[in-house]
Amino acid sequence: MSHRNARLAPAGRMILVQRVASGKPVAHVAKEMGISRPTAYRWVNRYRAEGTAGLEDRSSRPRTCPHATSAAKTAGVIQARIEHRTGPADLAALTGVGARTVSRILARASMPKLWELDPLTGVRIRAARATDRRYERDAPGDMIHIDVKKLGRIPDGGGWRADPNQSARNHNTGHTRVGFDYVHVAVDDHSRLAFVEVHPDEKGPTCAGFLERAAAFMAAHGAPVKRVMTDNAFAYRLSNDFQNVLASLGAKHILIKPRHPWQNGKAERFNRTLQEGWAYRQVFDSNQARTDALQPWLDFYNHQRPHGSLGGKAPITRCN
Repeated sequence: MSHRNARLAPAGRMILVQRVASGKPVAHVAKEMGISRPTAYRWVNRYRAEGTAGLEDRSSRPRTCPHATSAAKTAGVIQARIEHRTGPADLAALTGVGARTVSRILARASMPKLWELDPLTGVRIRAARATDRRYERDAPGDMIHIDVKKLGRIPDGGGWRADPNQSARNHNTGHTRVGFDYVHVAVDDHSRLAFVEVHPDEKGPTCAGFLERAAAFMAAHGAPVKRVMTDNAFAYRLSNDFQNVLASLGAKHILIKPRHPWQNGKAERFNRTLQEGWAYRQVFDSNQARTDALQPWLDFYNHQRPHGSLGGKAPITRCN
């Protein structure tokens, strides 16, 4: 198991080293693998100095920590919390330990929050906000999540990323403004069945047309749309075209709380899967090539790809 903060597992570090050894610049390999240049240089240098063993995780713990809080003080903080049931500021005054250190001690000890406790007895009576349970609607079509993901368009020839020699010609064209593709996604809450289209914008008529086609797709697969969840973008909230499509479907529009994108989490998480499985899966030599690769991947996602939230089954198995 890799270090919890590591961006690359040992196998990924070996791939990085091999790509650098093949002649690619370290900076370019770092960009491909989503890490910083200093991190890439660190793994390359460790490999050169120590070989394969240098790619294994190292403990981040310091060899010595002379100013660490003693076991006696730590135990005193925990005991004071149990007896007085008060916050870090008061515990700091009672124990002589800094308030921030008190907070860290309580977190390491997994002490319950004060609001979870009965104020009279100190017994934990409320459940924590964190939970392993995931909500989902009872039937396909009860609610679909809609969102838009912006992707930079790919210039003809693939741009400088597609040229292993990094020629001056591709460097020059790599700075040409090519704009964005707007990837509209719709995900069914119950089955995770997905419908995706690529458009040149995210205006009201475009979003309305996408919703109409997404609803038809969902209905054809046994998921007639009853509710639609979106963020607060103007195209969803203020567009008459979008609202007219909702009315024709007889679907309720649910807006997430402003600046709370996790409330539309199923669409947000699907965006990540979409990028990993399709948009950034390979180097495309044109924007059209990437767009053409979308539907085959989407068919694979809906009909074959095992989904972790569905017990390893494909989304279509929950529809028909």
